[in-house]
Amino acid sequence: MEDQDIITLYWERSEEAIRATAEKYGGYCAAIIRRVLGDGRDSEECLNDTWLGAWNAMPPQRPRRLPPFLGRIARNTALDRFDYNAAQSRSGCTAVLEELAECVGGDPAGEDFDLRRLGEAISAYLDTVSPECRRVFLRRYWYCDTVQEIAAGYGFTQGKVKSLLHRARKGLRAYLIEEGYDL
Repeated sequence: MEDQDIITLYWERSEEAIRATAEKYGGYCAAIIRRVLGDGRDSEECLNDTWLGAWNAMPPQRPRRLPPFLGRIARNTALDRFDYNAAQSRSGCTAVLEELAECVGGDPAGEDFDLRRLGEAISAYLDTVSPECRRVFLRRYWYCDTVQEIAAGYGFTQGKVKSLLHRARKGLRAYLIEEGYDL
């Protein structure tokens, strides 16, 4: 079934939309969730919460591209569960987020900390780097892939991946400071 047909099913409030979504994108969303949580029953529950999130979001939203829309819901659902469980020892995602925190910093609990603005700034920064660097950055910090997995996936050495990530974090930090973030 085509993505636009699936979206139409959501807008028609047909339960067939969830079945079609799970059939076509179940593996994709499950992989995103596993990167954050690891294997376990939490992953399956987050996958079901992803379908519920899609059901609740459409309508009013009509995504132009369904995979990133579902991926965002899956990732946010898994991160919420990760925070809830305080499962720092269960996943390599903690180390990845700590890496990124070095260049992002800030206090999300602070009143003047705007996560949406920060996300837009990070996206704007990624528009300034090479496609190769952008892909590596997203694989590491969005999908929580290991350096080894990224290297194998793109045919790079681990050293090249580490170097790209280091330069990207350094560049992001400089970009955010230039944008007015107090890091």
